[in-house]
Order: sequence, then C-alpha cells, then structure tokens
Amino acid sequence: MDLTDVTYRDGEASLRGALARPHGPPRAAVLVLPTIMNATPSVEHKARALAEQGYLALIADFYGRMPGSFDEARQLAAEIRPDPLVYRRRLKAALKALVTLPEAQGLPLAAIGFCMGGQAALELARDGAPLEAVVSFHGLLDTGLPAEPGQITARILVCHGDADPMVPRSQVIAFWEEMDAAEADWHFHSYSGVKHGFTNPAPTENPATAYDASADRQSWAAMLELFDEVFA
Repeated sequence: MDLTDVTYRDGEASLRGALARPHGPPRAAVLVLPTIMNATPSVEHKARALAEQGYLALIADFYGRMPGSFDEARQLAAEIRPDPLVYRRRLKAALKALVTLPEAQGLPLAAIGFCMGGQAALELARDGAPLEAVVSFHGLLDTGLPAEPGQITARILVCHGDADPMVPRSQVIAFWEEMDAAEADWHFHSYSGVKHGFTNPAPTENPATAYDASADRQSWAAMLELFDEVFA
C-alpha cells in the first residue's frame, strides 16, 4: 500500500506528512505521531496496518526533514518540545492537515503515537483536541502543562513497558494522578520486563530500547479493541 505525501505548514515551517488510505470508506481518521526519528519504516508499517483495518491514517512530520542521526533528532526535538505551547502548535498543525482532507470530512478523529509520538498524542489530549481516542505506545508521560479538570475529551489508552528506563515509575504515578485530577477516561497497560520502543523490530544500539513481539501484538490488539468500541 503506497503512502501519499500531504504538505502543510506550522507558521514558517514547511512540513510533509504521509497518508495511508483504506480500500473502502474510512471508519475514522487517525493522526499517527512518529518517534523522535520522524517517519521510520516501523511507523509507516503501522500507518499501513491502520489503513488495512479501515482507517484513514496520516503520519505527522515533526521537523520538516528526516534527521540523519539520533543526535540530530534530539537537537530538532529540542526546538519544539521544551515549550508546551510551541509543541502543541506543531501537533495541531498536523491534526488540521488531517481534518481538512476531503476524505476526512465528517469522520471521527483519533491520534496514536510512538515514543516521542506517544507523548505528542497525550499532549493533544491534554490540550482538549476534538479526538475520540488517543493511544500512546511506549510514550513519554511527562508534560510541562498538565491537563485541567474536564479538559480531556478523548478516551486514553497508554501501552507502557514497565522496564522502560526513559519512563521511571515515578513518572507513571504522576501521570495516573494527573489523569485522575483531570477526570479523564483512561486505561493503562503495563508489560513487565519490557523496555522502551517495544513496537519497533529494527535493530538498535540504544540499550534503553528493545523490541518485544508479545507487547507489540497485545498493545496493537488493545488499540483495535478500543477503536471498535469508540468507532462502532
């Protein structure tokens, strides 16, 4: 299944997403927020898998280009992530690009994300974006702008590796407490012994990350079940 380029802007930043279309009428439109490395083959595979399940899926572009290394990606991320308002503006530009597509008109909306993208999906939920569901896969859980009571309208599913050194237990507990204080509708799935990046089968030199086939399958199935409930 081919991906189609979708160009959009965030102020002066020129961005290019990648769209996966289902064969029939879409059930919903899903914004796919990638890792810190932007649209990797693993993320593109997930977007295609969503399309195969009947969803219109747009992979967002964080930076306007593909980083050549992890160090470069960290530098690019540092230009948007520290200020929650700047970060969310970039994310809302991607969501606007999705909702303005002709084939997305009238469709319910969701957002999913991986690693940095998982955090980004949660940031959209915290901002009160008009999403029916938000799913974070091995995403960072911290934020510089916690949600206010009643602000989150999306149903939230977090799929987390319990051995993720990038998301310590203290961050997990803080997230739970934030979601409760915000009166959010949230589910949290934690996989024992599983590290960061568990959905990406590509080899990595980062000791914090490791693919886990069981957690990958279970988390994806949990997302599809949530979508079946929300988009019945």
